[in-house]
Amino acid sequence: MSLVDLPLLPLGKGRDLDAERGVECPGDLPAASDPDLVARAQAAKAALGDRVFVLGHHYQRDEVIQFADVTGDSFKLARDAAARPDAEFIVFCGVHFMAESADILTSPAQQVVLPDLAAGCSMADMARLRQVEDAWDAMADAGIQDSVVPVTYMNSSADIKAFCGRNGGVVCTSSNADVALDWAFAQKPDVEGGAKILFLPDQHLGRNTAVLQMGISLDECVVWDPLQPSGGLTADELQKARMILWKGHCSVHGRFSEDVVDELRAKHPGINVLVHPECKHEVVLKADLVGSTEFIIKTIEAAEPGTVWAIGTELNLVKRLADAHPDKTIVFLDRNVCYCSTMNRIDLPHLVWAMENLVAGEVVNQITVDPETEADALLALQRMLDLPGKSHRD
Repeated sequence: MSLVDLPLLPLGKGRDLDAERGVECPGDLPAASDPDLVARAQAAKAALGDRVFVLGHHYQRDEVIQFADVTGDSFKLARDAAARPDAEFIVFCGVHFMAESADILTSPAQQVVLPDLAAGCSMADMARLRQVEDAWDAMADAGIQDSVVPVTYMNSSADIKAFCGRNGGVVCTSSNADVALDWAFAQKPDVEGGAKILFLPDQHLGRNTAVLQMGISLDECVVWDPLQPSGGLTADELQKARMILWKGHCSVHGRFSEDVVDELRAKHPGINVLVHPECKHEVVLKADLVGSTEFIIKTIEAAEPGTVWAIGTELNLVKRLADAHPDKTIVFLDRNVCYCSTMNRIDLPHLVWAMENLVAGEVVNQITVDPETEADALLALQRMLDLPGKSHRD
C-alpha cells in the first residue's frame, strides 16, 4: 500500500486498525465556532485539577498549547508524564505514536487520552509491522540478517519499537541518533565487515546522521522500499551497505527544498538557515545549522537581536518562535503554508470534548499498548535511556 492509498479518515471518522490513524471517535464535538470553548476548557481543567496532566507537543496550535501543563517534543513529553504518577489522566495533545510512548512509560493506573484518534503520523504509517517483518525475513534470505541491528526513530508505532526491542535494536531521537548508531555498530564486533543498521522509518534522519555525523559515505547507504521485492535491492547492494534506510519520510520536513534556500539567501544576505534533520539531505547540506526541535528553539532563544533566520520545521512552531522573538527576523523555509495536518487534528473542540467527558466520568479515546508489545518496546526504549550522554557531535 502506498502513502496515497491510506485512508484520510476526515474528522476522525472511519476505521483502519492496521494503521496509526486509528478508530472512530464517538460522540459529538463542540462546534469549532463556539465562542465559549476557551471558558469550557478552563472549567473542565479546573474541575479535574491534579487528576489531569495535559501535554502539548511543539507543533500544536496555540489554541491548544495554552492549556498544556508542559510543552516539548514527543519523548520529553512521555517522560514528563511518567514523572507525574499521581496524575490519573494524561491528555496528550500530539499524535498517536506519542501517546503510545506515554502509555508505555506511565504506570498501569494512569490512563492516556488522545483527543482525536485520527491524529496519526504519516511517517509512522510508512513502516507497518508486517512490512518490517517481511524485510527482516528477506535479509535472512540474503544472508545478512545476523549482521543487522534495527534502529527506529521515536516517530514510529509501538509495534515497530517492540520489533527493535526483541531483535536486539534500539530507539533513537533526533538529538541522540548518532549515539544510537555508535551503539548499534558496536553490537556485532565479530561480524566480518562490521554491523549493518536497518534504520526505521525516516530515511532522511538516518542518512543525514550516518553521512554528516558518522562519516559513512552515501554509497554505503541504500534505501529499502517495502513496496518492492527484496526492497528493490540486490543481494550485492545489501552486502556492501552499512546503512539500510527504510523508505519513509516526514510529510512536512520532506517539503523543504534547496532552491528555496537559494532564494532566501539571495533575498536576505547574511540569513541563517536552521533546519531539522528530517529534511532531505540536499537541504541539510545547504543549511547553516541542523538539529532537533529543542535545538532549534534554543538556537533562536540564544540568537543575537537583529539576526535573520529561515527555519525548516513545522509552521506552528516557526510562527510561535517569530511571535516570541520580535527582535529577530524569522521566516519559514517554504513558499507555502505547511502545517502538520495530522498534528493539527488536535484542536480546541476535540480537547474540550475529551476533557468534559473526563469530568463526567467517561474516559474517551484511551490509548493502550498490549502487555507483550509494551514489554518489547520498553526494552528498546530502555536501551536508548542507557546510552551514554550526547557526543561532541550534537
